Amino acid sequence: MTLETPTRTALVRRARRINRELALMYPDAHTELNFTTPLELLVATILSAQSTDKRINMVTPVLFARYHTAADYAAANREDVEKIIQSTGFFRAKTTAIIAVGQALCDRFGGEVPNRLKDLVTLPGVGRKTANVVLGNAFGVPGITVDTHFARLARRFGWTTQTDPDKIESEVGALFPRSEWTMLSHRLIWHGPTDPEVARKLVKEGPFS
Repeated sequence: MTLETPTRTALVRRARRINRELALMYPDAHTELNFTTPLELLVATILSAQSTDKRINMVTPVLFARYHTAADYAAANREDVEKIIQSTGFFRAKTTAIIAVGQALCDRFGGEVPNRLKDLVTLPGVGRKTANVVLGNAFGVPGITVDTHFARLARRFGWTTQTDPDKIESEVGALFPRSEWTMLSHRLIWHGPTDPEVARKLVKEGPFS
């Protein structure tokens, strides 16, 4: 135990120092999906799979102007939705998902987006990643969003060796105060496209405070 404790302490200190440096680099980090309600964010996040936030923000104004409530999505015309979101890719599957989510919200949650992880992940097509995006940004409930950039950088920084998103979420979350989880996610996602050499330089040798 005496050999393991300093190693764990050093890991936590280094991880938190990197987070502080990222906070200085990206003081305005936030979700780049445009939304005004939890439902809009939920739908936008579902649409963002295999697409870019910029592309999603181009189609959601039309979608959100036409569909305001969970009941609207539940009763939506498939062809109409598909036409609106076609440019986002996998539009047929995404249409199925958002119509099913609308139906599930109406059937089980009174048409409202729930603010608990255990409820959100019961919705069709909603995993922990999507749930944490909604919780952190629509409800202010801390959550870690493990996308491709987050996973790659978390391993590069030595915070985890895992490849499974749920295990990455668990191991990385244990290194930081819960209150930091959402902003940490934004910072790593913003830093993700950065040159790998820049990311490498954040990992410094020696003592960490």
